[in-house]
Amino acid sequence: MLDWNRTALRTRVVAVVAAAVTVAAGLGVRAAFGGDFAKYAGDALYTLLLYTLVVAAAPRVRPAAAAAVAAGVSWVIEFAQLTGVPAELSARSTPARLVLGATFNPPDLFWYAAGAAAGWLIHTLLRRRTP
Repeated sequence: MLDWNRTALRTRVVAVVAAAVTVAAGLGVRAAFGGDFAKYAGDALYTLLLYTLVVAAAPRVRPAAAAAVAAGVSWVIEFAQLTGVPAELSARSTPARLVLGATFNPPDLFWYAAGAAAGWLIHTLLRRRTP
């Protein structure tokens, strides 16, 4: 039991640090670049951030499951933009705008998948290195 607790704690700490690095990367991309590159990199990093939060919440999660949850949440939020509710909330709140966005954009779905795939790859490689 003690080994599992240490492993879970270590996994959570790594995931939280990865979340902070992902946020910093997203802010850096937005500050250094503009246009489509910054937008789509932000989309991928958004899903990667969700991936890190899934791992922090459930440290024993398998990479494929974490990727599916992160991509699924991203896609649900993107499709919700078709309803107009996120746009209404985003008009009232900066945090809502950052989390929910405002307008549906089909290419975002691909970039969310790319972010989930990046999380899956990194997580898979890290799990192989960990005894």
